[in-house]
Amino acid sequence: MSADVSFSKMNGLGNKIIVADMRGREDRISSQAAITLAANDKTSFDQIMEVRDADNVAIDARLRIINCDGSEAEACGNGTRCVVSWFGKETTKQQFLFKTLAGLLKASVAGEMVSVDMGTPSFGWQDIPLSEEFSDTTGIELQIGPIDHPVLHTPSVANMGNPHCTFWVDDDVNAYDLERFGPLLENHPIFPERANITLARVCARDHLDVRTWERGAGLTLASGSSSCAAMVNGVRKGFIDRKARISVPGGEMQIEWQDDNHVIMTGPAELEFEGLLDAITGETKFEIEA
Repeated sequence: MSADVSFSKMNGLGNKIIVADMRGREDRISSQAAITLAANDKTSFDQIMEVRDADNVAIDARLRIINCDGSEAEACGNGTRCVVSWFGKETTKQQFLFKTLAGLLKASVAGEMVSVDMGTPSFGWQDIPLSEEFSDTTGIELQIGPIDHPVLHTPSVANMGNPHCTFWVDDDVNAYDLERFGPLLENHPIFPERANITLARVCARDHLDVRTWERGAGLTLASGSSSCAAMVNGVRKGFIDRKARISVPGGEMQIEWQDDNHVIMTGPAELEFEGLLDAITGETKFEIEA
C-alpha cells in the first residue's frame, strides 16, 4: 500500500486542521509524520482529522484525531466542522454521524455554517478526570508550584469529550502570559490525562471572550471543545445563559447548552489547499491551492 494520503488543509475560525482521507486503508498517520507536518510552516496544524471507514451502516465515518505533538485527542469540534465541510465535495447530505474516542458526534449543515452536537458534559471529578476528589468542580483549588498569580486559582473544570479547565478573568484574556502558564497547567498532576486550559471573560449574559492553550497543541486561535466547556462552566457558575456567542482569537461561534443536556456548537469551516502527504514520514508530495 502506498504511504501517500490525500489531505485537505483547512481551518475552523483559525483552528488549523488537516483532514486526511484514510478510507480504504489499514495504516495510520504516524506520530513522527504528525510532528514533521506540524514543524512545516505550510502544513502546521493543531489537529489532524483522519477520516476512516465506517464500521457500521449507521455512521458516516470514524474519526481519529491527532494533536501536533503526535498524541491522540478524544474530540475536536472545529475539526469535526472541517470534516463535514470536506464531505461536501462528494455528497449533498445535510446530516452526519461520526464515531470518535469521545463517542458518537452528530453534525449538520446549514448554508455555510456547520453545527456539531458535542454531546453531554461531565462534571464529576472522576469523570474529568482529576487525581483528587472535589465535591464541587465549579471551582477547584489549584497550585502551580513556584508561580503565584492572582488569576490562577479556583478554576472550573469539566469533561467535554476531553478534560477542560476554565479560569475566569475580569479583563482582557490577552493580558495574560498563557504561553508560559499553559504548559505547566496542562501537565499539572491534578490532570492525569492532561487538560485544555482556557481563560474566559464574561462580556454579557450571552457573550464570552475566551483564549485557549490546547492539550497537545499549544496556543490556538480556536478550540471548539474548550469553548463549549467554558460555556457550560459559565452557566454552572451563573455567569451566562444557556445560549451564547463565544469570541475566540479566530472569530466567533455560537454555542447552546440545550435542555436535553447536549451542547451544540455552530460555526464556519474554510478550505486552504489540498495535496498528498506521506503517512510514515510526513513529507508532502505536492500541494494544490484552493
